[in-house]
Amino acid sequence: MTNISFLTQLTSLLGSAHVLYGPDTEKWQTDWTGQYRNIPLAVVRPGSTQEISAVLALAYASGIPVVPISGNTGLTGGSHAVNSLIISLDRMNRVRQISTEARIAVVEAGVVVDTLNKAAMENDLIFPLSFGATGSAQIGGVLSTNAGGSNVIRYGNTRELCLGLEVVMPDGRILDLMQALPKNNSGLDLKDLFIGAEGQIGIITAAIVKLYPRPTCYATAMVTVNTLELVPLLFNKLQDASNGSLLAYEFMSANFLSCYYDLHPNENEIFCSPYPSCILIELETSFSQKDISEILQDVLSDALEEEIVQDAVIAQNDTQRQNLWKIREAAAEVAFCKHPVVDTDIAVPLDKISVYLDLIPLRMKAIDPDYTDIAVAHLGDGNIHYTVWPSKTDEALCSAIRTAIDDLAVELGGTFSAEHGVGLCKLDSMQKHKNPVALEVMRSIKSALDPKNLLNPGKTIP
Repeated sequence: MTNISFLTQLTSLLGSAHVLYGPDTEKWQTDWTGQYRNIPLAVVRPGSTQEISAVLALAYASGIPVVPISGNTGLTGGSHAVNSLIISLDRMNRVRQISTEARIAVVEAGVVVDTLNKAAMENDLIFPLSFGATGSAQIGGVLSTNAGGSNVIRYGNTRELCLGLEVVMPDGRILDLMQALPKNNSGLDLKDLFIGAEGQIGIITAAIVKLYPRPTCYATAMVTVNTLELVPLLFNKLQDASNGSLLAYEFMSANFLSCYYDLHPNENEIFCSPYPSCILIELETSFSQKDISEILQDVLSDALEEEIVQDAVIAQNDTQRQNLWKIREAAAEVAFCKHPVVDTDIAVPLDKISVYLDLIPLRMKAIDPDYTDIAVAHLGDGNIHYTVWPSKTDEALCSAIRTAIDDLAVELGGTFSAEHGVGLCKLDSMQKHKNPVALEVMRSIKSALDPKNLLNPGKTIP
């Protein structure tokens, strides 16, 4: 089948308003980072699961590669689509149901995370996934990458927030796993197979997700530390004192804070004196503001006395709380304010965080003596976003930097990919570090479910 014939049939399926090609695809020709540019064969915008099924069945029969795309907020090149059909989920944006009794929501894949959370909050519930791009990231994308964010220590990754899925298979068949059951031991757990698969074996079209009671009280602080060696100790003190109410434990390096204030010169700095690093701490509860605030004050008072922290600022109202969070959530803005950039997403065990951040500058200096860097981290789960700005534009240099960053994480018992996915940019690390048997199993699953290799080809699995 020729491309013209294929596009004609797509138009008959969806209507001309929802089949875009040529200049009309400009919105989808680059990712958020600007590092991956492409010209797709076409972009289609189905409005239902049945339409996605029909499109995939046609593409499968025609041998046309397909790349699903949600909010296009990825950082690893997972939406790159040269000579492929892009399926945009943006019209699949309905919150089908919210059940306050079961505390679940039934949502389509194109629902923006913040939209879901606002709908939940109208029912005194929340969808607790939290990261900088929740205003544009969509449910299908966060499920496909098993997104994490700052609330993982309390609520888990996206995988832990999902009860059921609806998936369209590469040949157009619809797989219905939409059961809101915490317990369902009826064979292999196929749902988890698709979460984090980056669109390799099926397109997620809808999900049943967990909701939680809306917190009424927060206690939030920014503290400074001279060394990260005591960070696990403070983490455990907060968890123990608050009975597990610690919501966020976020690290920001001195370089990150300096770059942030360079980008926002009209903002007042939190601390008068410079410190090597800062940690944003937040506790949450649905009970007493007085109790949660006193817990935070007591723990930080002891930590200051024991010299675990050097300084602390506690938010006195929601405006101050939001101002503290605004700094941390600017991580992507700061990371990509300079080019070239090597943005990474590693994780190490909690007791290795300080070791990693002590060792990695030595390796960077050996590769590029004139490099600059920033680091932010979800300290409670060991996820470090270490960003390097190489001293010159050189693909080989950038590759060497990424390799060194990933290698050290693996050496310390960690991973080269914590929450952003693999996409294109981590394929070399996937080939180098992933267990060979694990790769073989992944390839077998991909081959069995997508024998023509048409769904998001060339990504994730080397």
